[in-house]
Amino acid sequence: MRRQQLRVRVAYHGFALQESDDASLAVPYPDETEFGRYVNVFPGRLDFYSAGHTHTAAVVVEVWDGLPEARAKEEWEEREEVVLETSSGELAVWGMERTDDIVLLGDAGGRRRVWVGSAGRAEVRRMTEDVGVVHGVERWLVQFWPDHDRGGAGLPVLAPPQ
Repeated sequence: MRRQQLRVRVAYHGFALQESDDASLAVPYPDETEFGRYVNVFPGRLDFYSAGHTHTAAVVVEVWDGLPEARAKEEWEEREEVVLETSSGELAVWGMERTDDIVLLGDAGGRRRVWVGSAGRAEVRRMTEDVGVVHGVERWLVQFWPDHDRGGAGLPVLAPPQ
């Protein structure tokens, strides 16, 4: 397992992980994101809806070779599992703008299951409305692992651009 700790500058309630070579994307971030939807899945791209308007979120990304260890369910206010198809296996981190951070999923692209959980949502919503910009109040865990169940078990998936 590889683990990265990121500080993502959220803008307008959103941030994303998308193909590092965004010129290959039919729909780059933030185009066509659905406001209020917890996780939006696009070809080569995942958009995340934050409870706070403008703030810095603490995001932990884990890349596993197999099924991740069990997570404590009670600590996550929101959670969802999706499937992402990536052409490169290299995702750039987008907040207010593209950051220098890169998430490496492996040596090549392919299908990955993705589990997303977040906590501190109620608090960041309140604080960004009452205080303004805050840092590290909302916490995210994003876990990736190979999708060996090619059926995707009914999870949302879109193919990468050709």
